Amino acid sequence: MDMKKIISTPKAPAAIGPYAQANYINGILYISGQIPLNPETGQLEDGIEDETHQVMKNLKVILEEAGLTFSNVVKTTIFLKNMDDFAVMNDIYTSYMDMENLPARETIEVSCLPKNVSVEISMIAHRF
Repeated sequence: MDMKKIISTPKAPAAIGPYAQANYINGILYISGQIPLNPETGQLEDGIEDETHQVMKNLKVILEEAGLTFSNVVKTTIFLKNMDDFAVMNDIYTSYMDMENLPARETIEVSCLPKNVSVEISMIAHRF
């Protein structure tokens, strides 16, 4: 039986609460929701374009820390503060993903997100 391994990298923002950046067990990586916090500056990005790029960069480095890529992602959950931002977010999200290995996904509009950001994304990835 595999033990749970906590995945943590200084290249992504430190958790702002009692949770891990990601947990890896039995070939599956569960990544906590990422917000557009720049780990180098400690500042939040502003505007849906910059916010989405920063979230995807944060997810990418966590995947890399576990030895995975966006091709390994099997499930994505996206939270948007305003569904009017969907098209812009979706274009940026798509630019990072492997179009031959797209994950299952849902996008949900919510009334508020941590630190009042516009977007938060979590992922589940699997080592094939």
